[in-house]
Amino acid sequence: MSQSITISHTSTVRVRYADTDKMGIVYNGNYLTYFEIGRTELLRAIELPYSELEKQGCLLPVSEAKVQYKIPAVYDDILDITATFRYSIHAASITIEYSIMRGNDCIAIGYTTHPFLNATTRRPMRPPKLFVDAVLGKADGF
Repeated sequence: MSQSITISHTSTVRVRYADTDKMGIVYNGNYLTYFEIGRTELLRAIELPYSELEKQGCLLPVSEAKVQYKIPAVYDDILDITATFRYSIHAASITIEYSIMRGNDCIAIGYTTHPFLNATTRRPMRPPKLFVDAVLGKADGF
């Protein structure tokens, strides 16, 4: 039986002028950048910066992404990005779910899926021990 673990982390960003389009709202493609911020900060919160995975020869490319836009965000908004992953130990990929909130208003939701790839062969691999240990070590603290 595989153990399943859920870990969440919330990061806060301020919408920059450069994030907006001619209509004055956040350009749709920038939500994937916000997802990346949430994802990298989630890994950092479990004391596993992405650079450490790379040093271990593991890559986590995006193989699937979905964004569902609810209401627009605009320049100078403060956004909370919550990234959550539910991980089954020894699974060959992880899916991270995101919600972007402005106060009580849901701006966008979505997810990204990331296979564990060997950096040399670019072939699927089991998650490195470093990743499993970080997840197991932080699961109770989140």
